[in-house]
Order: sequence, then C-alpha cells, then structure tokens
Amino acid sequence: MPVVVNDQTYYRTAEVCRIAGISRSTLFRWLREGIVCDIAYRDWRGWRLFTTEQVENIRLKTNYVAAMDGRT
Repeated sequence: MPVVVNDQTYYRTAEVCRIAGISRSTLFRWLREGIVCDIAYRDWRGWRLFTTEQVENIRLKTNYVAAMDGRT
C-alpha cells in the first residue's frame, strides 16, 4: 500500500518489485550497480521510499531488459 507524505505518494520496496515484476535482489543489485538511481527518501525505519516517477522508470528498465533478453 503506497504511503502519502506531504501530498507525495511513495512506494515501498516490495510494492516496487511487484509492480515492476522483479525480485528484491534484482532491485538491490540494480541500485548497487547504479543501473537504477538510488532514492533520496526513507521512512522512519530507514526503508527506501520510491516516487511514482521512480517506479515507472524501474518498470521501463525491466521492460527494456526483458526485450533485450528476448522475453517479450
């Protein structure tokens, strides 16, 4: 379930992975390797919060990688 902070909607890691159709380990690897830009927002626990734009960019990246692998 998305989180709304100061009228901005954020998504947690699990939600981003579900939307993009990737595993957590793939997302964290992409963040570590700089394939996807790391986020600047974290909740009170230190968990990453992704904006709608960031989620869309990750989803597009997933589609690009799938197309390059011939999965689409």
